[in-house]
Amino acid sequence: MDALLGLVGQLIDFVLHIDRHLPALVASYGHWVYGMLFLIVFCETGLVVTPFLPGDSLLFVAGTLAAVGGLDVTLLCMVLMVAAIVGDAVNFAVGAWCGPRVFQWQDSRLFNRDALLATQAFYERHGGKTIVIARFMPLVRTFAPFVAGIGRMAYTRFAVFNIAGAALWVLSLTFAGYWFGNLDWVKRNLSLILAGIILASLLPLFVAALRRRRAAVRG
Repeated sequence: MDALLGLVGQLIDFVLHIDRHLPALVASYGHWVYGMLFLIVFCETGLVVTPFLPGDSLLFVAGTLAAVGGLDVTLLCMVLMVAAIVGDAVNFAVGAWCGPRVFQWQDSRLFNRDALLATQAFYERHGGKTIVIARFMPLVRTFAPFVAGIGRMAYTRFAVFNIAGAALWVLSLTFAGYWFGNLDWVKRNLSLILAGIILASLLPLFVAALRRRRAAVRG
């Protein structure tokens, strides 16, 4: 039993911190890593139950590996953009199918109701631009297309924002890693930089939550 729990713990650590394990994966599995990256980005953007998967940090680390020849940067960007676009499209379709009744779901280990409500408020404020802006915000990134589907956004309009957001997100972070990830200073402080990327991505969400709390107190 202890061995099984240990294996499960290792698997969870591997999934949640795959950005740290990526160099070893490239060395061991070569081109199969493109498929793994596709699956992770697709799940993070396409399934509301997996917002915890690495996104921003994964793209940055993948870019650093491409810079030293571990991955082809052009193919990498194409694979990641397709995964991000298809993921959002699936999420949108699921949201449209579920409809407003999803707001009655209770919070659980597989469903973050607070993140859904925060994304709804963000969507109401920024409209369709949320699909682009949310690409750079963990949690909101996962729920934005879902909320757009619930709100019955016209699919052609959603598709434009989806493609634009995926391109901006993937290209900016992947090439940031490609151009800067292998500088000596960046290598020495990679963990801090990745933490900074995540915190910067979450900052708008924290600000929005603080504003909602202040509005509730005033109300």
